[in-house]
Amino acid sequence: MCVRLLEDPEPSVRKALLHSRHLAPSFLASLVRHHDPAARRAALRVWDELSTEVRATLLDDPDPEVRRSAALCACPHDARVTAALLRDPAAALPEVLRGGLLDRTDAEQFLTEGVHLVELAANPSLPADLVDCLAGDPDDEVRLAVSLRPELTEARRAAIDVTVGPYDRGDVDWVAAGLADQDVLHRAAASAHPLLRRAAARSPHLPPELLRLLADDADVVVRNHLAVHHPDTPEEVLMSVYARLGGTFSAWMRPVTPASPARDSPPASRTIRTGNTECWRSATPLPAPI
Repeated sequence: MCVRLLEDPEPSVRKALLHSRHLAPSFLASLVRHHDPAARRAALRVWDELSTEVRATLLDDPDPEVRRSAALCACPHDARVTAALLRDPAAALPEVLRGGLLDRTDAEQFLTEGVHLVELAANPSLPADLVDCLAGDPDDEVRLAVSLRPELTEARRAAIDVTVGPYDRGDVDWVAAGLADQDVLHRAAASAHPLLRRAAARSPHLPPELLRLLADDADVVVRNHLAVHHPDTPEEVLMSVYARLGGTFSAWMRPVTPASPARDSPPASRTIRTGNTECWRSATPLPAPI
């Protein structure tokens, strides 16, 4: 069926198919030599499952967008590819700087020029001394990006002067990539940094002890995320979130469970909002969760 849809004469049908999140990895991998460049780009979604030879073919694809997209997939583990992308005027520079394997000379150049420092601060391959330099940057967003790096100890993280607002999202790449990794979840859930705890609270794979820890968290956004994402969120947390958010905590925002007060709630399309107005600063961390 997918093969037939991919050859459909209507472009919108082909586009909808290639953007589907439900395509089997084996089908995506079969597209690496398809005549349509859009299909070959879709195959990049299973980059880690492709052979070395197939990856090399995509890196040398006749279509420049396919080549560039393949290079973005390869750059986290290839300094040569990263360097080439940094010199490509059509490349997505912030994305390359955030995830590519950086040569020190290139990292120092961007640091000296003072551009794209937020992305640079999040790069996993950034040398430790340059991380320390960015930890004292005058831009709060740069310091915040440094404070979320996975290799930092809690003491080092708390020493960075950052402010986290009451509605700031917990978008942390290494936690989002490890929502089923128990080590990642323990490190994030037990952190004093609220963005790490907010990120961990989005995991449906929290073990019971971490679920209890985050259920008692002083940060209301943490409890909001638990209520939306975890099927075993304690009833008292569900009720407190429902009481605070009312109709915005709708039935479609979480799976219905026996403990969920959303069972009898009408669907709504408004965004979750909280009444919390306090900001967290690293100099005065939130009380430790019980």
